[in-house]
Amino acid sequence: MSLDRDDVLREAAALLTRRATASMDDIAKAAGISRATLHRHFAGRDALIRALEELCIERSEAALDTARIEEGDAVEALRRLVAALQPVSGFLAFLYGENQLFEGEEVNAGWARLDARLTALFRRGQEQGNFRIDLTPVWLAEALCGLMASAAWGVYDGRLATKDVEYMVLELLLGGARRGSGDA
Repeated sequence: MSLDRDDVLREAAALLTRRATASMDDIAKAAGISRATLHRHFAGRDALIRALEELCIERSEAALDTARIEEGDAVEALRRLVAALQPVSGFLAFLYGENQLFEGEEVNAGWARLDARLTALFRRGQEQGNFRIDLTPVWLAEALCGLMASAAWGVYDGRLATKDVEYMVLELLLGGARRGSGDA
């Protein structure tokens, strides 16, 4: 049986989201492989975390491309994006709390690329008159990522149904981000 690296990383993210202190043994067991096999592919926990980070960035960038966020109405682009990001939300849920990924000189440039594209989407929405201008585009981008991560946690814990995530994230984000007639 060949090892599907992405499946191992997905299982690792799911377990580590629920139990941040899970051991490499626990991760191997959750992925259905031996600890030795896990160590052949990931030299240690740090290597595993960095691989999760790379896969998350890669999948998130692909979701942004699939959603065509630079095209058309920003609200519709956001709707497409939430749908495209849902499969990545488990990775976001885990990585959102991994502070060491965002400290020091070795911060992955992929995070900056993602931030720039998300921020541009919300800025465009503000310029189109669709999103509130009293909330910064950076904050709106952070809120989107936070909501996607929170939704994944809810699904992992069995408190939310996967089929409801897209609706709930969009309704909460757009309900708070949309510009009303009385807003500045």
